[in-house]
Amino acid sequence: MRSGKRSVTRRYPTVETRAKTFNGSTHVTVPDDNAFLKALLFELRLTDQNFVEYRDTCTRINKASVYAVRTEGGDLWPVLAFQKSGLIYVCLPLVEQALKPRPPLLSISGISQGLDLLSGILDFVSPSRKNEAELSAKIGQLRNLLLQACPLGTPLQTNLCSLNSSFDDIQDFSTNRDPKQPAWRTNTYKGKPHVNVCIAEKVKCMQYDKRDVVDMWQVYGTVTCKCDIEGAAPNVTLSLNLPTNGSPLQDILVHHCVTSLDSAMLMASSVDALDDSAFSGPYKFPFIPPSDSFNLCSYTSQVPVPPILGRYQLNEEGSQLKLTVNLKLHESIKNTFEYCEARIPFFNRGPIAHLEYKVSYGQLDLSREKSLLVWVIGQKFPKSLEISLTGTVTFGTLSEEHPTDIICTGNTAYVKLYFRIPDFTLTGCYVDQHSVQLFSPGKPKINASRELISSDYYIWNSKASAPIVYKTLFTNE
Repeated sequence: MRSGKRSVTRRYPTVETRAKTFNGSTHVTVPDDNAFLKALLFELRLTDQNFVEYRDTCTRINKASVYAVRTEGGDLWPVLAFQKSGLIYVCLPLVEQALKPRPPLLSISGISQGLDLLSGILDFVSPSRKNEAELSAKIGQLRNLLLQACPLGTPLQTNLCSLNSSFDDIQDFSTNRDPKQPAWRTNTYKGKPHVNVCIAEKVKCMQYDKRDVVDMWQVYGTVTCKCDIEGAAPNVTLSLNLPTNGSPLQDILVHHCVTSLDSAMLMASSVDALDDSAFSGPYKFPFIPPSDSFNLCSYTSQVPVPPILGRYQLNEEGSQLKLTVNLKLHESIKNTFEYCEARIPFFNRGPIAHLEYKVSYGQLDLSREKSLLVWVIGQKFPKSLEISLTGTVTFGTLSEEHPTDIICTGNTAYVKLYFRIPDFTLTGCYVDQHSVQLFSPGKPKINASRELISSDYYIWNSKASAPIVYKTLFTNE
């Protein structure tokens, strides 16, 4: 992990030795920390933002925060790295096979373990991000915590917040345990059994309203569990189900506490557009739960339609902009929102000096800096499921205080939707409470919830050009 000029690293010679054995002639030695950091920053475009063909070519699409970092000894792959609040979190998982040709990501168990560990470090560090002294203290504790969480290179406990940062307590941590208790169960629960499960799906979308451009959307789901169950190693089986017309789950990654898995669940991949090996469930996960809340699994899915269809048209007439926005909620979507709003930003134009508008539903607000229109739709669409906004906007003089954007110039602009629908998933995925099995004494109380949340949900102005991503790598020519 790197913070400004300070970095925290942890190397595992035993893992590097195993990597040499597994990778054979394809093995690439990990360089020293300084050389690796320099190569990583270059790969992430943080030190050289000029165009570099092998790194920046449009035929190379990064997926799932997995990178190939070029070093003097060759390309290190797969390097997991992501940025959050000015910090870089990175690890190099073990690949238990040859690296050429590169094996599918789904076949590398270290990918999900590495992401889980980095997420645990993120959760531990993030709350203190705005306090520099507290941040430095937590970064200083990481070495000790990693000795407990990942003593020999394999993550045993990824919830660093539940660990003790003192060396004095490491001996107690290891000697006072039931021999049957797995390392990720840091304590034992006493009381009535409770199981809480939440399915959270995020939908990403790009809509263009053009005949020659394909709209794109995809669902990303996470199943979070909290199991308060007595016993050193309680066995739990949880099933995810789909309705008859539900969209199959793809790219499934599971927590390391899962003890067994149907291989058919792991076959469906969104990378292969021709893959017809859809597995429609039920998706069974037997596991020994950690003591604290954890992500049981994550998945993607290709649903047939986006939840809200939109059209955005922006025309420039003299000193005025005329805008039209039409939104339609698909009839298959639950019409009960916790919140729903459309934000319409205006870049590179200065503050809004005059606004005339008409909305068929909801209300329109102008932001304090007068560069953003917020269309508050509320908690329901009308019975027609269709709403519209028309208006005319004029602008004042542009100053440094107002937002600019290098992509959204001229009439290239967008509407971004923000919404949350409780007790609903776009795939139809749900947890049948009667299918949750606990092999422990007592009848458990099962709480299951689900939600759909927008994430990067864009509707681009159809009267101008817009950034476009084609799925060219997934089709045969």
